[in-house]
Amino acid sequence: MIEALERHRFLRFLVAGLINTGVGFAVYSAAIVLGCAVWAALLVANLSGVVFNFFTTGGYAFRCRVLARFPRFAIAYAAVYAINWLGIQWLGGLQLDAITAQAVLTVPLAVLSYAIMSRFVFRPTA
Repeated sequence: MIEALERHRFLRFLVAGLINTGVGFAVYSAAIVLGCAVWAALLVANLSGVVFNFFTTGGYAFRCRVLARFPRFAIAYAAVYAINWLGIQWLGGLQLDAITAQAVLTVPLAVLSYAIMSRFVFRPTA
């Protein structure tokens, strides 16, 4: 039973993640097209999505809207942002443009984000 609940939670996380990723990727891409530096585009996309994503990820995926968890959520987002930035820099060294690099990183970052969210932010309390 717990395994089925975990599977459903992961599926809900993926649905919320698709919505969050679509919004974030659109904001990021628009910022790049408008001439922002990559770090600034990532920052704008992350900041604009953090509150919205807290409620979609926490409320829908993990069934938890406890605002006391927001600081951990923000810390997790900052960690994923830093890893994302490093990944884009690394892929840029392989001659990928910033938008393509972000697309390549989307799935691995989603898996990492789920691991962090499920173990650090929205872990069940005993």
